[in-house]
Amino acid sequence: MAKGKLAIVALIGTAVAFVGGILLAPKSGKETQKDIKNEIKKDVNKVKAEANKLKNEATKTADEVYDKAKVVAKDVSAKAKEIKGHFEEAAGDTKKTLAAKPKTTTKKK
Repeated sequence: MAKGKLAIVALIGTAVAFVGGILLAPKSGKETQKDIKNEIKKDVNKVKAEANKLKNEATKTADEVYDKAKVVAKDVSAKAKEIKGHFEEAAGDTKKTLAAKPKTTTKKK
């Protein structure tokens, strides 16, 4: 299970256990409601913090992938230019060779 999913499951489990404990505790209804409200606020803040952490990690990873893709694209472009140069050179050599050969004509019978 991914770290993020595990953290969310753990937070939900903690909240359920807390609510169950509060409901079974000998407190007044208003005190129990206040405790539940406070615990929910804490859990929401924990979830927000975890979500923010995951967002930052995802952004960092995306930035790294983008940077690597730019390097690869630059390398591919340079290699394509190099290969194009080789083809142009070979084409030029072929033209020179063909131009240097004497043309022969054949007559049909």
